[in-house]
Amino acid sequence: MDMADTTPSNDTPSVLQQLNLCNRRLERLLHNLRNEDNAEAEVRQIAADLIRAVDANPDVALACIFLSQINGSYAVRHCIETAVVTVVIADSLQMRKANTLTVAAAALTMNVGMLRHQEEFQNQHSLNREEMAIVRRHPEQSADMLRCVGVDDDDWISCVLMHHENDEGSGYPAGIASPEVTLNAKLLSFADRYCAQVSARNYRKSVLPSMALRNLIEDTAAPVDPLLAASFQRELGDFPPGCLVRLEGGEIGVVSRRQGCSKGLQVHYLRDADGALLTPAQPRCCNTGLGGISTGLSEDQAATRFSMKQIWGPQASL
Repeated sequence: MDMADTTPSNDTPSVLQQLNLCNRRLERLLHNLRNEDNAEAEVRQIAADLIRAVDANPDVALACIFLSQINGSYAVRHCIETAVVTVVIADSLQMRKANTLTVAAAALTMNVGMLRHQEEFQNQHSLNREEMAIVRRHPEQSADMLRCVGVDDDDWISCVLMHHENDEGSGYPAGIASPEVTLNAKLLSFADRYCAQVSARNYRKSVLPSMALRNLIEDTAAPVDPLLAASFQRELGDFPPGCLVRLEGGEIGVVSRRQGCSKGLQVHYLRDADGALLTPAQPRCCNTGLGGISTGLSEDQAATRFSMKQIWGPQASL
């Protein structure tokens, strides 16, 4: 795709601006949900706007997650990030637009039943019995709250209810097993757990994308649907956009496009092999073989500051 085709006009918010706007609107809505007269329509509108932002440039939308560029409380930001991933995967599975909208809306509201607890929980390394009970009840409480404010979409509600169920019946709250667990719920579950791992918490640093994906796919306690596993590997892989990397030659860069060229990923080189900053960053084609990407890096390991706009241009402006 030619980059000029996706450059926003002067009066069009960037992808990053659109996602942050969705986050602010969602924060206000969820904290006041019981008092909203038209909650379903408002959530659907936020979901539709988020989908438009992702469609405008999926690479920028994904990079916002890995570079922690979506502002606001963790509880709401996590819902936005999960929705971004569900939209990317839903598009790769060629889901109907109406279905993608439903799953995105479910992602935005999946935790509304424990919203006031989630910020407190994310500060803790472990939960006590009472706190775990709150976590295990939240799918039902979220679904009940959505019904109370007029959401009557069965697919939306079932997706929220089952986003912690597992194929073999080991999940919660009801221990439902396949084939009752829907593909939409499985997609939301995978995206939810993936985003939880790649996001930093107050008690731990973020997990590198390659490790997060491996943790989920190799988790025998909660087996992943093979169709979804293949789609996550294809669309995100070990080095999604926004992932900081070390190259085989010793350079440090950030993955900027998933299909940057015929050789594979596009990486913007930030430092040369001697550690000198490259200004501006240099875009190059890469792969994971000889002369390509060696490993992913944490922000501390990369020790390099840059703005998203330097890499992705106007679509990543604040």
